[in-house]
Amino acid sequence: MTVTSLGYAFFGGLLPSFVWLYFLLKEDARCPEPRSMIALAFIAGMAGVPVVLPLEQFAAAQLGAAGQLHVLTAWALIEEVTKYAMAAIFIFWRGAVDEAPDYVVYMLTVALGFAAAENMLFLLVPFESGRLALGLFTGDLRFLGSTLLHVVASSAIGFTLAFSVSFRPAARTLFAALGLILAVSLHTAFNALIMQKGSTTALSAFFLVWSVAVIFFAAFEVLKYFRYRNLPPNTC
Repeated sequence: MTVTSLGYAFFGGLLPSFVWLYFLLKEDARCPEPRSMIALAFIAGMAGVPVVLPLEQFAAAQLGAAGQLHVLTAWALIEEVTKYAMAAIFIFWRGAVDEAPDYVVYMLTVALGFAAAENMLFLLVPFESGRLALGLFTGDLRFLGSTLLHVVASSAIGFTLAFSVSFRPAARTLFAALGLILAVSLHTAFNALIMQKGSTTALSAFFLVWSVAVIFFAAFEVLKYFRYRNLPPNTC
């Protein structure tokens, strides 16, 4: 493994997540989060990948072939629980998380960090073998598909936490569980479609994730409206 291939994989993995992160921060420009907290959330998401890999290998060894639906569900559950756990351990208890939209912002940032580290691993093989064009093609597909999948799946958890911010702890736990179920369901459905042969199923997978993304970004605008509607202009 050469330094060059490692460099290509490193920057190729980071770039899609940084692009999505830029748009995310633009959406949160009214009351931006501290850049140090955004960086911590991103790094926490990246740190989740080495936690997930041995767990997914163990699940595959215990449950069977990788393409089976129950294995895909187990993998999705492991990844979504890990991303939520990283946000809960490193972010959610801090004083910077003081508004409902913050839960969405930080869950998405953790998800983008996770996707960046995952993308690096997927790009290592084509770049190491000298197939630069294949690596770039893989990066483009992951920008449009898998990276956005992590965003919309984790945002399901972020939205349930945000909309239940004033509820009692027991109710918030229930909402978080519902968000996790939705995240795992979206993640499993996308992976199941992607692993099937044929362009039709691949297009269905991309249609699914982009349709949900449109809904979630609209929900984020609604969330911001109800949070900031009574604030004077240029205040946060």
